[in-house]
Amino acid sequence: MIPRPELLTRLSSSYELTTGATVSGDLVDAVRLALPVLDLRPGDSGEIDVRRDPELGEEAYRLTVGSRGVEIVAGGRAGAFYAGQSLHQLLPAASYRFSEQMSWPVPGVRIEDAPRFPWRGLHLDVARHFFPKREILRLIDLMAAHKLNRLHLHLVDDQGWRVESRAYPLLHEVASHRPRTAVNYYGEAAAYDDVPHGGYYTLDELAEIGAYARTRCVTVVPEIDVPGHASAILAAYPAFGATGERHEVLERWGISPAILSPLPPTVEFLTTVFDEVMGALGETPYVHIGGDEVVLDHWSDSAEITAYRESLGLATTNDLQAWFLRRLADALAERGARAVVWDEAFVSGGLRQDTVVMPWRGAGVGRRAAAAGHDVVATPVFPLYLDYAEAASPEEPRSIGDTITVADVAAFRPAPEDWAEEERARIVGAQAQLWTEWVPDARTMDYHLWPRACALAEVSWSGTGQEGFAERLEEHLGRLDAIGVDYRPAAGPRPWQRRRPHRPGKVRVVDVMAHLDGMTHDPESTRPSM
Repeated sequence: MIPRPELLTRLSSSYELTTGATVSGDLVDAVRLALPVLDLRPGDSGEIDVRRDPELGEEAYRLTVGSRGVEIVAGGRAGAFYAGQSLHQLLPAASYRFSEQMSWPVPGVRIEDAPRFPWRGLHLDVARHFFPKREILRLIDLMAAHKLNRLHLHLVDDQGWRVESRAYPLLHEVASHRPRTAVNYYGEAAAYDDVPHGGYYTLDELAEIGAYARTRCVTVVPEIDVPGHASAILAAYPAFGATGERHEVLERWGISPAILSPLPPTVEFLTTVFDEVMGALGETPYVHIGGDEVVLDHWSDSAEITAYRESLGLATTNDLQAWFLRRLADALAERGARAVVWDEAFVSGGLRQDTVVMPWRGAGVGRRAAAAGHDVVATPVFPLYLDYAEAASPEEPRSIGDTITVADVAAFRPAPEDWAEEERARIVGAQAQLWTEWVPDARTMDYHLWPRACALAEVSWSGTGQEGFAERLEEHLGRLDAIGVDYRPAAGPRPWQRRRPHRPGKVRVVDVMAHLDGMTHDPESTRPSM
């Protein structure tokens, strides 16, 4: 989050912060991580005093810079970490570079701050295109610098499985790669690049990602998307499918009718995978289980699955989908984690009350989920799907549709003021999504995420975009330059960022949102929406 003027009380004096500032208190490591430019060792000149105030929330802090030095008072480790990030943002942009500069001027200020929402997230789809561990660690650093604290990793889809399984090794040996990838745009004739694509995280790498994120106050939310989007799983283990037929890892975009069976062996298989993923990540308070865009035809056509549904006393296949997701949520609860689902799962009904709902199809279904007592993370296509282009121009790199701008994100309100107070109280945060059909590498990921994710950071921390954001963002881009982020300039893409020209006007986000909202009122809207 970029420091907001209304948080800053300017003091009359400033302070010279050096790389040998003395610190005290038990939250020093968090400040050190947030301020790697400083070598926080005792015995040198200057002081940074860090202490805990149990009256503050875990992520809240007070930061004072004056003639006596720097004082940080934090409610917990996260608060100290965020105070360090705010202190770093008061330094020149050059402080984000490695240099031999030993002293930085800091204005005299007093900041008292705390987040409006506990969930401030980014979602990255690593199934369509895989991003190796080094890029995930770098993304965590960028999130931490913006006080974003939930990294939602979409680990499986029709186009690939992305984590090692020692219990079911064919998942990473077979399901993690495809021989080619579609390059045609929506509505065009099929065309492929004939370049093999794949990759997966070993359990050791997943453990490293989890530990690295925790030290930077980021929680990793793994997603195993079921029961649909299952082509890759069924390429490895067809016996867990509704038909028993082998599928191929999908080479094209869009949706497959491939669906897992809801029978007990599948539940056992998935709980084993959950145990492996959670065991590697370490503390895992949330696991996303999908529930979106499911084609239930194979369940309806199966005599065995129909008999099983009837034995459970369930009237429809939609009821069976709801039962299946609740059974997985129960298994996660037994392991100390809460299930997270996309909004189709809420519309189908039957969720555990503690299940978190992500209403990607708009605020209307999100409001209904909140009214039903579910915690809700706002994730609407508009304006939080960052795979959409920022301009309806062929100069943009190819994107799923257009247009979502930085200003659109900054204007978003996760908890609208016209909602009832009890509904607003159920909104626990906001999260932007980056689906990667057209995001093949880290430079393209940077382009789509930043600086729109800067606006998300402000909105999810404050609850609303603040006055003067555009001016503060312009200054903040100097920090992104120093870090080396290949962001989209306000004037449009640089020549080397114009990759695979965008097809403007083919998919307009305003039309998409109107279509999706209508579908959320149909209890059988699990069927693909696009």
